[in-house]
Amino acid sequence: METHQLFVSLLLVLLPLPLCSSQENTRSLAIDVNSPLDTSPISQKLNPKLVYEIKVHGFMLWASMGVLMPIGIISIRLMSMKGQPSICFRRLFFLHVTSQMVAVIIVTIGAVMSIKNFNNSFNNHHQRLGVGLYAIVWLQALFGFLRPSRGGKARRNWFVGHWLLGSSVAILGIINIYTGLNAYTQKTSKSAKLWTILFTAQLSSFVLLYLFQDKWSYIQSQTSRTQSVDHNSNISTAEPSQGDEIEETKPALEKC
Repeated sequence: METHQLFVSLLLVLLPLPLCSSQENTRSLAIDVNSPLDTSPISQKLNPKLVYEIKVHGFMLWASMGVLMPIGIISIRLMSMKGQPSICFRRLFFLHVTSQMVAVIIVTIGAVMSIKNFNNSFNNHHQRLGVGLYAIVWLQALFGFLRPSRGGKARRNWFVGHWLLGSSVAILGIINIYTGLNAYTQKTSKSAKLWTILFTAQLSSFVLLYLFQDKWSYIQSQTSRTQSVDHNSNISTAEPSQGDEIEETKPALEKC
C-alpha cells in the first residue's frame, strides 16, 4: 500500500513535466515562426559563441563602414582645398587609398564570417541590404583601380561613376549599421541604445567636419579679403595726414 501511494505521488509530480516541455517547445516554435530576423532555436540565440561572433561582425562592419569609409571621403574632399603644398596632396591621396583598401579587406572578412557562421535566410532588411552593400563595395574597389589618365572623356565618366558608387556605399553602410544594431537587439534581447547614441554622435561629428572643410576655403578667402581691405584703408587714411603735414610746413618755411 505504501509502495502504491509512493508510485502515485511520483506520477503526480512527474506528470506536469512533459506538459511544461511541450509548452516550451510551442513557445520556441512561435518565436521562430513570427520572428522576422531569426529562425534559429532559442538555445542558439543564447549561445555565447554566437553572441560573440555577432559582436565581432558588428565591430568589423562599424570599423569599415562607420570609420574608414568616412575618413576616405573627408581626405579626398580636403584635396580640393586650394593653396596646399604638393606633399599634402600626396599624403591625403595616400590616406584615401589606404583607408578604402583596409575598409574593403575588413568588409570581406565580415562577409565571409557572416556567410560561414550566421543563418543566411535573407528574410530581413539587414541581410538583404548587406548583400547589396558587399557587391557595391567590391565594385567600387575594382572601379578605383581602373582609373584612367587625366584630360580625357573617360576620366570624366570614371569620376562620375566613382562618386556615385562611393556615395552609395556611404549611405547604405550607415543605414546597414543602424539595421544591424536593431537586429542585434532582437537576436540577443540586449539593448543597443548606447551603441546607437555613440554611433549617431560619431556620425554627426563626421558630417560637421565634412561641412566645415567644405566651407573652409570660403572662410579663408573672406578673411584674406577683409585683411587686404583694412590694409588699403589704413594706407588711404595715412596719406592725407602726411599731405597735411607737408602743407603746414610750407607757410613756416615762407615766414623764414
